[in-house]
Amino acid sequence: LRSTTHYEIPKRALSLHIPDHFVTDLIMFASALRTALPTSRRFAGLSIQGSKRTLATVELSVRDAINAALDEEMERDDGVYIIGEEVAQYQGAYKVTKGLYQKYGDKRVIDTPITEMGFTGLAIGSSFKGCRPIVEFMTINFAMQAIDQIVNSAAKQYYMSGGTLSCPIVFRGPNGNSAGVAAQHSQCFASWYSHCPGLKVVMPYDCEDYKGLTKAAIRDENPVMILEHELMYGVTMPLSDEAQDKDFVIPIGKAKTQLEGTDVSVITFGKNVGLALEAAEVMATKGVSVEVINLRSLRPLDLDAILATAKKTGRVVTLESGWPQNGIGAEIAAILMETDAFNYLDAPMERVTGADIPMPYALELENAALPQLSDVIAAIERTTYRKLAA
Repeated sequence: LRSTTHYEIPKRALSLHIPDHFVTDLIMFASALRTALPTSRRFAGLSIQGSKRTLATVELSVRDAINAALDEEMERDDGVYIIGEEVAQYQGAYKVTKGLYQKYGDKRVIDTPITEMGFTGLAIGSSFKGCRPIVEFMTINFAMQAIDQIVNSAAKQYYMSGGTLSCPIVFRGPNGNSAGVAAQHSQCFASWYSHCPGLKVVMPYDCEDYKGLTKAAIRDENPVMILEHELMYGVTMPLSDEAQDKDFVIPIGKAKTQLEGTDVSVITFGKNVGLALEAAEVMATKGVSVEVINLRSLRPLDLDAILATAKKTGRVVTLESGWPQNGIGAEIAAILMETDAFNYLDAPMERVTGADIPMPYALELENAALPQLSDVIAAIERTTYRKLAA
């Protein structure tokens, strides 16, 4: 039952000759057990693995949310296919493509050699002839091997063809830090790829983000880079009844107010949304109301949402795991300086970023190189408690 969604359970129970009422009792028992177990504040009561049905909402892992999006879009459009290392027979390096090879066959779920430049170029070429490829990189760090194809062949094609040749392709894979994988496997490419005109870039946080943005990316006529997070794949989160619909998409370029607040805005994306929510919980005990903005889309940025929250609270903190120079926070700072939002600020903007060094291997140094709860709280307090010098 761990990897199934609610509507698959009766079918599987039938195939195993298990009465449906027994399956229902088992689900109720599992639900009660989950309720009794302690939960993590950072993921707002979310736990690892499993799925269950509660009224109109289903809980499933981020991994399964992406898998559902891929499955639904492959079923909807025969031109959609997946290509990458270990995506087929091994079911995906992180099991995101589990079951798709068996369902759609080796013509639409394609294993490749370790040659990112080669299979990325092949996929881009196929997108010019009516296909909608989904290129999975085992890690976005490996996409550097194919960056010429991504930027020069995909992102620029529509412009260089005078608008006559679009490139509907999706690049996806885990981005940023994992755990103990050191400098060459821990980079955040948010600012790298969002720097490029012609390439859309999204970085989801929860299951609804992952499903809705993945489906939107596959349907888009432009190349889209989806920056996922390895440490989120196994986290379970609620998926609303609306998000379970096969035509549920989240428009690229629209941010979400993850938490309403009045005193200070924390603008962030991806896994760090959870860290921002945790900081907001701590600051609430100190009488500070924190608004959390989940950008979702990094190119295009939702300028309206950024300006609106800055004007609403008058204080802004940006949060990201990437390096500080030329980061997303630096871009937001420029936006605030170059618009009338500057006139609404009651304090200078604060940035919380990763350390300006290659990622260390040692656990203690790795933690020191990444934003921690204490860093976010300190930035919020500097912004909200600032006093004039005597």
